[in-house]
Amino acid sequence: MQTTTRLHGVSLAEAFRVWARVALLSFGGPAGQIAVMHRIIVDEKRWVPESRFLHALNYCMLLPGPEAQQLATYIGWLMHRTVGGLVAGGLFILPGVISIMALSIIYALWGNVGIVGGLFFGLKAAVLAIVIEAVVRIGKRGLKSSAMRLLAAASFVGIFFFAAPFPLIILAAALIGYVEATRGNPAFAAVGHGATHEDGESLLGNETPSHALPSLRHTLHVGMIWLAAWLIPVAAILFVAGPDNVFSQIAVFFSKMAVVTFGGAYAVLAYVAQRAVDTYHWLTPAEMLNGLGMAETTPGPLIMVLQFVGFLAAFRSPGELPPFLAGVLGGILATWVTFAPCFLWIFLGAPYIEKIRANKALSGAMAAITAAVVGVILNLAIWFGIHTIFRRTVAVDDYGLSFDAPVLASMDFWSFALSIAAAIAIFRLRVGVLHTLAGSCLAGIGLFLVGAI
Repeated sequence: MQTTTRLHGVSLAEAFRVWARVALLSFGGPAGQIAVMHRIIVDEKRWVPESRFLHALNYCMLLPGPEAQQLATYIGWLMHRTVGGLVAGGLFILPGVISIMALSIIYALWGNVGIVGGLFFGLKAAVLAIVIEAVVRIGKRGLKSSAMRLLAAASFVGIFFFAAPFPLIILAAALIGYVEATRGNPAFAAVGHGATHEDGESLLGNETPSHALPSLRHTLHVGMIWLAAWLIPVAAILFVAGPDNVFSQIAVFFSKMAVVTFGGAYAVLAYVAQRAVDTYHWLTPAEMLNGLGMAETTPGPLIMVLQFVGFLAAFRSPGELPPFLAGVLGGILATWVTFAPCFLWIFLGAPYIEKIRANKALSGAMAAITAAVVGVILNLAIWFGIHTIFRRTVAVDDYGLSFDAPVLASMDFWSFALSIAAAIAIFRLRVGVLHTLAGSCLAGIGLFLVGAI
């Protein structure tokens, strides 16, 4: 009989090593992280089939919070039950927690990251190539018909040029997929339903593990445990410190953020930046951008910038605590109330998402969401590229359009050159992601030392 330590032929120790590797390579925001996960989990290790991966991704894109971390939790849960989800989801954020905390302390001490800035510069260029590869890889596998490609294009145009709300795009795609699948349109055959000719052999296959079967008892049990883990610390801080204390504000604000913010990392960060800068005055707009730069070029979800925000908020209002201790506690608190709900959404909802794989109409809706997600990832890739290669952008807000256009004269030559070199390394020379990142980092440090950047 299988146990938690070895399921589907994979021991928990091996899973730990693989998820640690995924975590250390999780650069580039959700697009790059999903690409790395896909390459290792689907193509290299063949733990889950293509259809299963995309089905899980569709669900995670519907949730508030970082979709890549939730996807890792989902797959870890499929492979090794709850402990596997904790290992995969926890390891996914651990490098980011350590990196952002260290950089927050450096920032608080000296106001800049010195030579680390050169490392970040090179790293960001390589990340752009990884993000572009993600669009190509996922697009090739998820867009199997003209209808799906049209949905992806419409999704990109809507979100990039017209700032259409992400939930509206996903809901529209789901409705189209549901209706067309009900009508028997073959273009909307569910990606996540049954095996496909793209799947090949995988350890999990398309079977539903016994622990993935939904039950009311399990739902109530999971809900009580994770709601308590998330909300009891918040209530305790409010009771002890009062609502005006900075730790209470951090706990309540980021808890609200974890529930109401949809649309991916950039939508979340826009909401957080507005409130943290204009309402709470925890940091300045420039500092918010510095934090985003840290999160973009360190492993882990982009949402890890919230730890930087929590650190500065508590560091500057430490009360009776030493400032650096207050900052560390504030950063950890922001991280906890941000990610505890992510585990709740997966452990609570994933069994029901697994169940609907057998429903052709609902799975057709999920397949349409896959196409829309490709458009969203393309939007992230272009957004990231614009802000990597160009120093300035101008807001376009005419004739219903709403997007940031690059100022061509502000192009950063060295950033452009490093991005092209990284793209050649990945696409043409087939250099591994880790080696490409390392080479770009060294190049960035070299440019910093000679004064080129």
